[in-house]
Amino acid sequence: MSSTAKALTLLSHFSATRPEIGLSQLCRIAGRDKATTYRHLQALEAAGFVEQNPATKHYRIGPVVMQLAQVREATVPRKEGAIPVLTALADATGETAHVTVLSGATLYGLCERESPLHGIRAVVDLNVFPLHATASGLCALAFGPPNLLEEAMGNPVRFTEQTPTTRSDLATRVEHIRKTGFGCASGTYEDEIHGLATPVFDHSGQLAGAVAVACVASRLSADLEQLIKSELIRAARDITRNWGGAIPAALEATWARTMTSPNAMEPAS
Repeated sequence: MSSTAKALTLLSHFSATRPEIGLSQLCRIAGRDKATTYRHLQALEAAGFVEQNPATKHYRIGPVVMQLAQVREATVPRKEGAIPVLTALADATGETAHVTVLSGATLYGLCERESPLHGIRAVVDLNVFPLHATASGLCALAFGPPNLLEEAMGNPVRFTEQTPTTRSDLATRVEHIRKTGFGCASGTYEDEIHGLATPVFDHSGQLAGAVAVACVASRLSADLEQLIKSELIRAARDITRNWGGAIPAALEATWARTMTSPNAMEPAS
């Protein structure tokens, strides 16, 4: 990874719940030494990608990122076509709905919507989704370009005891997803969170990302899982259409088989 790429990767650690990060904290999060991290932050600050809070001296996202985000949405509209669908998905399932977009070998969080139905609910606060540990990431491995599997196995972090970190485990899960049309991550990123996802496509006909629902694992029942899957199919069709794409016929057929066989669950680890 080039020095430029390493510097830009630091931006992925900022989020809505962690809008400001101090130098020492960022070193711990990124797993880098202080001198290198500081040098990268100086380069990012000079280019406007980050700025320092004058009061705390902590770093936060800079104005250039906002400008680039506006250009991106204006020229490649994604949120506009996803947010109304996500709102309907969260309302229908009573759980947290979110959309990711694939760029190169990285899966980025685009937007999310929480349902007010439950006081305790899943919180999705990721800028970059691990390919091997999240339902959306596993979906990308199953339906995206073949090089993603190598990327996922490059340095797989074990987030929980359930996180797949071996090639055979990951390959088994990916094959199951291809057979069912749904990515499933039960306690693989967070112990108490169960995620279900399905792919979305754009005008290119290629995988553009995934739409997913995350819920508290203890709340998941067979009926709720069926409801979530049914609503995910509806959401994937709507988002794909809004993004100028079409669901592949093979995936439609896979969904049809899965929904008539509701016992198609995640393979045993």
